[in-house]
Amino acid sequence: MSDFVRAADEVRFVGLGSESVMGPLRRVVAAAQNGLEVIRFGGLETGATPSPFQVVARTPMYRLRRYFPEADTAATGIPIVLVPPMMMSADVYDVTRDKGAVGMLHAAGLDPWVVDFGSPDQEEGGWQRTLTDHIVALDEIVDRVHDYTGRNIHLAGYSQGGMFCYQAAAYRRSRNIASLITFGSPVDTLAALPLGIPDAVAIRGADFLADHVFNRMAITGWMARTGFQFLDPIKTVRARLEFVMQLHDREALLPREPQRRFLDTEGWVAWSGPAVADLLRQFIAHNRMVSGGFVINDRAVTLADITCPILAFVGEVDDIGQPLAVRGIRKASPRAEVFEYCLRAGHFGLVVGTSAAQHTWPAVGEWVLWREKQGDRPVGIVPMAAPEPHAEGETGVSVTSRLTHTAATIAEVGVEVGKGIAEIAAGTVRGARELSGEAARALPRLARLGQIQPRTRISVGSLLAEQGRKAADRECFIFDDRVYTYAAVNRRIDNVVAGLIHSGVRPGMHVGVLMETRPSAMAAVAAVSRIGGVSVLLPPGSDLDETLRLGTVEKIVTDPENLPTAVATGLPALVLGGGDLRDIDIEPGSDVVDLERLDTTTVELPGWYVPDPGTARELGFILFTGHGDSLEMKLITNHRWALSAFGTATAAALGRGDTVYCLAPLHHSSGLLVSLGGALAGGSRIALSRGLDPARFSDEVHRYGVTVVTYTWAMLREILDSPSLHIDDIHPVRLFLGSGMTPGLWRRTMERFTPAQVLEFYASTEGAIVLANVSGAKVGSKGRALPGSADVRLAAYDPVGRRFLEDERGFVRESAPGEVGLLLGRQSATTDISAGVMRGVFEAGDAWVPTENLFRRDTDGDFWLLDNKRTVILTPHGPVYAQPVVDALGALPRVDLVVAYDVRAGDADLAVAACTLRENKAPSVLEITAALDALPPAERPDVVHVVPHIPLGPSFRPIADTLRAQGLPKPTVRSWYADPETGTYKRFTKAVVARLEAGIVDAGSTAR
Repeated sequence: MSDFVRAADEVRFVGLGSESVMGPLRRVVAAAQNGLEVIRFGGLETGATPSPFQVVARTPMYRLRRYFPEADTAATGIPIVLVPPMMMSADVYDVTRDKGAVGMLHAAGLDPWVVDFGSPDQEEGGWQRTLTDHIVALDEIVDRVHDYTGRNIHLAGYSQGGMFCYQAAAYRRSRNIASLITFGSPVDTLAALPLGIPDAVAIRGADFLADHVFNRMAITGWMARTGFQFLDPIKTVRARLEFVMQLHDREALLPREPQRRFLDTEGWVAWSGPAVADLLRQFIAHNRMVSGGFVINDRAVTLADITCPILAFVGEVDDIGQPLAVRGIRKASPRAEVFEYCLRAGHFGLVVGTSAAQHTWPAVGEWVLWREKQGDRPVGIVPMAAPEPHAEGETGVSVTSRLTHTAATIAEVGVEVGKGIAEIAAGTVRGARELSGEAARALPRLARLGQIQPRTRISVGSLLAEQGRKAADRECFIFDDRVYTYAAVNRRIDNVVAGLIHSGVRPGMHVGVLMETRPSAMAAVAAVSRIGGVSVLLPPGSDLDETLRLGTVEKIVTDPENLPTAVATGLPALVLGGGDLRDIDIEPGSDVVDLERLDTTTVELPGWYVPDPGTARELGFILFTGHGDSLEMKLITNHRWALSAFGTATAAALGRGDTVYCLAPLHHSSGLLVSLGGALAGGSRIALSRGLDPARFSDEVHRYGVTVVTYTWAMLREILDSPSLHIDDIHPVRLFLGSGMTPGLWRRTMERFTPAQVLEFYASTEGAIVLANVSGAKVGSKGRALPGSADVRLAAYDPVGRRFLEDERGFVRESAPGEVGLLLGRQSATTDISAGVMRGVFEAGDAWVPTENLFRRDTDGDFWLLDNKRTVILTPHGPVYAQPVVDALGALPRVDLVVAYDVRAGDADLAVAACTLRENKAPSVLEITAALDALPPAERPDVVHVVPHIPLGPSFRPIADTLRAQGLPKPTVRSWYADPETGTYKRFTKAVVARLEAGIVDAGSTAR
């Protein structure tokens, strides 16, 4: 019995052994066999074959594949071109034949083409590839496919490949492109950065990497793979654990094996350093996919030029192409129809895997058929709304979506996630970091101003040379759609220097510059500065002879347009600029030198030439203000120019990401001191235009990515009033920068260009005073003194007696809030004292430089311009100041331009205000009265009338000379006078005219 039991137990033991031992043993053996196969061949052999294709075109930059070339779709299908990212293989669109992009699109009846850029490390010259190389190649490919098929193409790209598609479409302005399709392609890169990186950190980091890292190295394939996996380490660890745990089950692994091999080994290619630097600089540091003005083949390009339909696929849990960044295309391309398809997928899942096979590629096929009028709009494709800043970290990936997508992953791997906490912390300190970023830009500029001493070498030429040394390949100028780097600009300046020296220009010589606002004019100014001469900026007009005399001009640099005027002065003329189509007829024997035809390589520079010798205390420029009898010469030292330059850059927060559109003429202080100076000090790009043309303005603002527009006086009125203005509601302009804008025009500008602001400057040519209305809260105010400028005071002043008001000790009294005062700036070691220095003004031993202008200061400390001390209208009822009258009447919606001037009537001067109208609709007498009620009674004009035209000076300043010469206005239905009895304005009649001409003026006529 015991033997029987023993035998049974042995049988039972052997049976248990076969099930519990042999099963695991088989799994171990299978896992070992599969593992060995993975080690030897990089993966499991799936037996899958790639989709057939033919290389239709082969160049050093790309190979163009046409898939299924023998199929019927090659002849009848709608062409669609697929573009991979720079660091990913073109096989991303054919990971699996049955569920890959090309296979499914072919099955949908389309004709798929794929761009293969190859890997830079395997191509001749591959490591030197730039962003431009890729876009120009894609531009060529579109032409090839269009010529080959005879049809417009649908251009599609994944991740950065989609960015390429946007950029190529903008570059060719949508020509021959039926639609754009992108998958997880960010546009507004700063709206949603991976890992919650703050904007300021990303901008500084991208700039640093572009300038100092990727100019020396590239990204290899393994680096690209590792970086991609690092973006989601939890998912990477989980995938590898799952693969190891299932290594024994070949059938379970085979369906996902092509995708795993692609991501782990085969799918990654190298990325050339110059292309990485372009990406970082243009699209992260400067975010020019949104603002416009990115540079392709030395041409400024904007996504606003895209007009073909766009479909953007958005991954709800995509942490690389985050939803808010992807939806930036709606803002960047306002003239295109933009649609989106949103699905719950990560970045790679948009184009490869189950979600892509079930949603992405069927939707793409249906989209193409719909756009070709062969079907209805697919379900799930909806118009994209303009993106709003997202409350949850401003990425567009909600916390709920991210938790839903990653909760299982976290649980399986058992990893404690600190990423969410890090994002919360990053969001909390984002504002503080952005503020610190502003301070990081501002403080060095202010510190540099404080370090400038009289003998410090500082000038326009030296600042251009300095920027060139820092980043020679960065963009400096944009003109006629062409982009010029600092290296090219400095070469141009050095060539002009050689030409000027050959023509007899020496240090200290006063050289007139009579040119339109163009790159050659700025090159001329910089070249004169580089020699150590003085640029005399000559405004065109009848005062030219007098400006030449006052400025002691010895030679004139001019452009072809102004050459006849320059020759007529009798001074030697040096011709510069004019472009390729210039045709100059120089008479034999005339003292004219065409600098463009001079071979500067043959010019031997003399021993005395030292580049940029100018010091802070030396004269750098001469400007002119006023005209006729009021013409004045203003001397600008290099320190005074630097003060405005760095002060403007600080107040306007100008940086490398800005493009400053210089509308202000160079001969005006806003053009020279604010536009050119501020842009150079801020390292910003300078965009120039051929004159003030509203249609050109509209195009160039978008194409150049203009963020800051400079102006003078009424200049912007020419743009706002033009029917040719077609600025989109979404535009890149953030700031208007200049001086002389009236409150009415100020408000109109902000309404038309919402959300842009206006930064109004007052820059005195005497002393070193710069006022700026930085906040813009008080429309019409000149603001307060900028840090780094001179200490300012208002000295109490009597405009009637033209004298300062003193206290009981005999010192000048400082103006109280609301009291009229003359603006003074404290003298410093670098102050130009040619205008005269007043000593012992407010206390013994102090020294101040007076300006010509009267101001009031309000209780908050903001300054309000009243008038030049010499043009105050002295009426029987007291002084009337022109600027408050202009501001008050100019604020009326129906009023366009306003001037205030004096007219002699009998033995007294009267204050007259003239205005032009918008749309020929005059304000009512009640509106006139209400507007001028804002002024003290004694400071209101005696007569207000409507005129058909007010002439503008060269700087767009309204001029009253012609009206003043006409005397008292004629009584019409559009003229009014201040009634002495009621204090209101009433119809101006012949009887009132007769009374005023007889000298009957009531001193209290404007008092209520």
